[in-house]
Amino acid sequence: MQNAMPNAIPRFLADHTALDLLNTVEMIDGKQCDLWHTSDDVKLWLSKVGLLLDAKKMDIQDSLLDEARTLRETVRELVASKKAGRPLTISKLNDYLAQSCSYPALKISEGGVLSTARIYQPQTAGQLLGPLAEQAADLLANVDFGLVRECENHECCLWFYDKTKSHRRRWCSMAVCGNRHKVAKFRQNQKDAE
Repeated sequence: MQNAMPNAIPRFLADHTALDLLNTVEMIDGKQCDLWHTSDDVKLWLSKVGLLLDAKKMDIQDSLLDEARTLRETVRELVASKKAGRPLTISKLNDYLAQSCSYPALKISEGGVLSTARIYQPQTAGQLLGPLAEQAADLLANVDFGLVRECENHECCLWFYDKTKSHRRRWCSMAVCGNRHKVAKFRQNQKDAE
């Protein structure tokens, strides 16, 4: 079971919202820790990734945390299965997608340019998570999975989508795990030189 980690702030470094969803569980002091421990944590996260709509009118406090965690683990299983080349069981994700309530609308910019936008009007926790489920479906169906990777640091469980030009990214973050690797390698080289 994952420990809840109060006051921990998720990092947005995966370069895909569905992978940032998976990264709301991190390794902290050698243990997997859930960075969401209340429905407000989920709302804050959804807001930071640009997927929080007008949830103030909805009474979803009781179910949002559980629904979001269930969606996250569903996506985690699908990503792991696809990376391992195993058959995908997509029915749970499709259940979330079926709950999504949206419609297309025309918008006019200040410059008078027309565009379309998808408008969501969620009434339940499942509906509020609909755009996130759509991001997960996009990841699974439209992204080159050879570029979806888990950080190479064995003490890290974060995922990322490698959008670098050379496609040789190895770490969730060069500033965190990449730097730790460099320091460990430097220390080992110093030790070997003695």
